[in-house]
Amino acid sequence: MLTERQRQILSAIVDDYIRSAEPVGSRSISKRGNVGFSPATIRNEMSDLEEMGFLEQPHTSAGRIPSHKGYRYYVDHLMTYAANQEFQEVDLIKRFFADKMQEMERIIQQVAMILSNLTSYTSIVMGPEMLSTTMKHLQIVPLNERTAVAIIVTNTGQVENKTVTIPEGIPMSEIEKFVNILNARLQNVPLLHFKSKLYSEIAAEMSSYVSGYEELLGMIDVVTNRDEDERIFLGGTTNMLTQPEFKDVDKVKSILDLLGEAPRIIQLFEGAAGAGGIQVRIGSENKMEAVNDCSLITASYSIDGQLLGTIGILGPTRMDYARVIQLLDYLSKDMTKLMGRWYK
Repeated sequence: MLTERQRQILSAIVDDYIRSAEPVGSRSISKRGNVGFSPATIRNEMSDLEEMGFLEQPHTSAGRIPSHKGYRYYVDHLMTYAANQEFQEVDLIKRFFADKMQEMERIIQQVAMILSNLTSYTSIVMGPEMLSTTMKHLQIVPLNERTAVAIIVTNTGQVENKTVTIPEGIPMSEIEKFVNILNARLQNVPLLHFKSKLYSEIAAEMSSYVSGYEELLGMIDVVTNRDEDERIFLGGTTNMLTQPEFKDVDKVKSILDLLGEAPRIIQLFEGAAGAGGIQVRIGSENKMEAVNDCSLITASYSIDGQLLGTIGILGPTRMDYARVIQLLDYLSKDMTKLMGRWYK
């Protein structure tokens, strides 16, 4: 156990050596305003610290340097943080990643706008992994009797966590059974379908094995709610109004209503995203009645085989297919190259 004086001297030596990369002598330590010991006292303590293995003396006449043991003690017990510098650097890192995310979103928004301007149709660009992200593992870690952290790990390596309230009166053993069933039955299920499967397929099974399962289902709802609206970018939504086919107000309204709801847009893209190449759905090939008089042409962009997102053009069945397909093919390949550079 080091004395307070030895702790101060060891801390000063480590700090000085980190800054100078030169062995530290007793005289330089004594000149530090926060030490207040004579060079002779410091020399004696340095000798004791060396005997205990906290310091080393590279040359007979030189000062001391910290040993590995000295560094370990410093890190575990003596290290202090320069608060202002820390926050400045953390802010710099945060700004860097925020700028990167904004740059990516700006690119996607510009792609949507350019496509709608070039085609006079409605463009839809879906951000990274909207349709392909699946659940790999779910875990609930209790913080206290009423609060826990629910963690979902996805197939892309993303970790999503949210603080949840544990329903009153439900023991941890029931929560563990609940989580085990979810991991067994919902692994590799797209997060897009997580909630529907949870209630349509899993709820009945839960009722037989888990008490209070209805409250637990509500708790998991908090975790699986995703901000789809933030990952979908539209361009030229009102372009439909300029097409002769859509002079019928009710027909246009049903299309605009669909474009205003993120879950329905995702449903519209299902089966097309990630299928490879250009996908064309004409008229009633679109399973949603609202767009039965439209055609949807889609292309995906990816990196190293991993789907990042999907670009789509929605227009009348009378659309200029050759031109739209050529544009989408070019843009999807260009997005793949751009995202590859961005991710690397």
